[in-house]
Amino acid sequence: MTHAIDDRGGDAAAADATARMNRMYRRQRHLYDLTRKYYLLGRDDLIERLAPRPGDRVLEIGCGTGRNLVRAARRWPQARFFGVDISTEMLASAAEAIARAGLGGRVAIAHADAVTLDPAAVFGVPRFERVYFSYTLSMIPDWHGALDRALALVAPGGELQIVDFGGQERLPDSLRTALRAWLALFHVTPRDHLETRLAARAQALGAALTVERPYRGYAQRARLRIAC
Repeated sequence: MTHAIDDRGGDAAAADATARMNRMYRRQRHLYDLTRKYYLLGRDDLIERLAPRPGDRVLEIGCGTGRNLVRAARRWPQARFFGVDISTEMLASAAEAIARAGLGGRVAIAHADAVTLDPAAVFGVPRFERVYFSYTLSMIPDWHGALDRALALVAPGGELQIVDFGGQERLPDSLRTALRAWLALFHVTPRDHLETRLAARAQALGAALTVERPYRGYAQRARLRIAC
């Protein structure tokens, strides 16, 4: 398996999103992993909970610098990993990280929009046993569309897993207000209705859903398992 940036055409909205994210991360990507480790809580717990079986295919939507992909591929060497991102700047960092880790044979990345992603065209893989979002739904304007698309890509018996900012409901009001104002500077909006949306989708699909709100509600974790 090779790792390469697939920059095949997309619509105007996707092109605008790519340009916007590239402006944001052109310089930030070089310091991203050093700074985000202090407040993107729960990412490694998600990686640990992936638990793919031998030969399983795992997709990260919004793979950024490739930090999670590299860690997950090392933790679960029997699985194959794929990642997509709307920012080609971030994908450049991801390609470098994958190459440094010597994981080019097991990790593939591509430029794609989360809402219109066609992995069969990009990777030659139509569905995945594990699909996950790690602090990315809060940055995707059409997060409902991205969530629905991700669920459509989960193979029977597979799982969608999510970790992202929560409602901070058990934090002091002043801290919650300051945190949300700061996140807004980076175009990040906690998805307060994520559990409600997931519950509706789980009911429609006959899927099993679990939701947790660790760190006093700072984060939210969800796992939705599709029936076989």
